[in-house]
Amino acid sequence: MVSFDHLAAGTPEAIWQADDRISSVQPLDLSIKQLIVVAAHPDDETLGAGGLIRWAYENKSAVTVIVATDGEASHPNSPSHTPARLAALRRQEVLSAVRVLAPTARVHFLGLPDGELRENATALAAALLSAIEQLPQSSGESVIVAPWSGDGHRDHRVTADCASRVAQVRGIPHLGYPIWLWHWGRPDDVPWDAGRMLALTSGQRAAKGRALRAHQSQVQSLSEAPGDEPILSASMHAHFERHTELFFVEASKTDGETLAADWFERFYARHADPWGFETRWYEERKRALLMASLPVRNLGRVLEVGCSTGLITAELSARADEVLALDASATAIDTATSRLAERPNVTLRQSAVPEQWPDGDFDTIIFSEVGYYLSHRDLAKTIALIDATMTGDGCLVACHWRHPVDEYPLNGNEVHAALRSVEGWGVIAIHEEQDFVIEVFARRPVVSVAQREGLQ
Repeated sequence: MVSFDHLAAGTPEAIWQADDRISSVQPLDLSIKQLIVVAAHPDDETLGAGGLIRWAYENKSAVTVIVATDGEASHPNSPSHTPARLAALRRQEVLSAVRVLAPTARVHFLGLPDGELRENATALAAALLSAIEQLPQSSGESVIVAPWSGDGHRDHRVTADCASRVAQVRGIPHLGYPIWLWHWGRPDDVPWDAGRMLALTSGQRAAKGRALRAHQSQVQSLSEAPGDEPILSASMHAHFERHTELFFVEASKTDGETLAADWFERFYARHADPWGFETRWYEERKRALLMASLPVRNLGRVLEVGCSTGLITAELSARADEVLALDASATAIDTATSRLAERPNVTLRQSAVPEQWPDGDFDTIIFSEVGYYLSHRDLAKTIALIDATMTGDGCLVACHWRHPVDEYPLNGNEVHAALRSVEGWGVIAIHEEQDFVIEVFARRPVVSVAQREGLQ
């Protein structure tokens, strides 16, 4: 990670322009029909890809802008603007800038904490995938552009990693746009061979200039007081007044792998009840809390992801029209089949999610103690599948152990952060303890249990 001071003078634009390599980069492939621009902070989209956004609009390509944070930490010592005020201001600046560049563009605000994207990486990846899965199918090439992974800013690197995972899931190209590179770097720091250049017309440059000025909180002082200085100095601003925009082809990123079915088979082989589901009061109490959190008496059609030996499945079947219970382990399914032999409304199936997702819609989806076995990529894909198959008035009940386990790709806190980030979902109920968390999600507007009963 590069250390730099945004208030320092930085590398003059003249040094960049004096290097022949900046004008001899391979041109950008412009067979783009759907442009997805991801920004770590408000104004990234304009600084790094404002010209490309304008090009896409002029060429009738669909444009979607996804902004991870509200940029509320841009002026941490401001005496005149609270973080909440800055967040609201910067959202409005994005909307104004994008209206200049592409009036028909879709804009999604994820509202993740500024400066804390590393701690919310799973939530960011899931939110990106969810937003992209909702886009209409394009008849041509889709491209994701996001801050460059080598830009030297932690939030930019994390956003690049998440965008790369999502691009890998969707099988679409991923390009990175540099911002702070121009400030701290020198020409020899640039991977020119990975570069792709977009030449801007005078009209595209003019539109980008107007959009940059819309980000007033970044290019002007908030006040005359110390702590309210502009983030983008005149020398920094000069880098984005060029006749070109530079993008880098990003390599695919990998993360911890989803645990395979044979991992669970080995675990069950060591003990018939490896997690103590049958014997521990902790597990019995947790099941009771999970069942009590379900917001309706009749659960309708239920999908249980990760049923293990069927203890929760048995309780679900007493309140459901039908239950489809999945588990990656054949041993677990065999045990559950014996336990549930007298339950005709239960179907058990050995399936590994997200690859073997069932058909149909479900009124209640149980996602208990399974999300942390998935990679970032597979969790994001699973959440998108849940969103696609949960009925309009249905609900998702998620329950997870909160402490990290070395063998698991994720922990429960990361899983629930990803679930909370889904646009369009709200929380009906939450039960949080030191060891585990249970949350019930439904589509907005959320209807409480009292409202369902006509008590409110």
